[in-house]
Amino acid sequence: MRYHNITKADMMNGEGLRVVLWASGCNHKCPGCHNQVTWDPSDGLLFDETAKEELLKELDQSYCEGITLSGGDPLYPLNRESIAKLVTEIREKYPTKTIWCYTGYTYEEIKKEVKQDKDLKTIMDQIDILVDGKFIVKNSFTDLKYIGSSNQRIIDMKKTRESGKVIIYLETENDEFNYEDIVVCHS
Repeated sequence: MRYHNITKADMMNGEGLRVVLWASGCNHKCPGCHNQVTWDPSDGLLFDETAKEELLKELDQSYCEGITLSGGDPLYPLNRESIAKLVTEIREKYPTKTIWCYTGYTYEEIKKEVKQDKDLKTIMDQIDILVDGKFIVKNSFTDLKYIGSSNQRIIDMKKTRESGKVIIYLETENDEFNYEDIVVCHS
């Protein structure tokens, strides 16, 4: 797996101060994506022991609430084996730290694929929060918390695993609006 950056003390990509791993590789290629540089899976740096140790050192800090996996897409097929190993190790070493995962796939798409992909299953069994869905420009608003567009969901994976149905962790600020009815004009 390759990655573009490790962000420390980040507070934009999940609750609290977090370490963020920006994985390379994305097959969604959403128009208007803010991280197009991360689409190419062969771009960026090799995620090696040094990079992993950098992440773990940050997770050792008492102020760090956990890790956020973003990108690109951490669930890009070529990333899954490395991400599965990483989240398993983090869960073992830091059982109280939270693991957030951003992906362009929907939970429903993942649920269908998880039956054939043991690494994807491992990831889904370990993460606390899944932020799912592609970025859609017409649904983007500046006051959305932790998401880029209103179609994306912040899913509580522990409660979702327990109940067998999608349980939303955090409603967006604008959940009372019907975004399909809003027209955004650009001059």
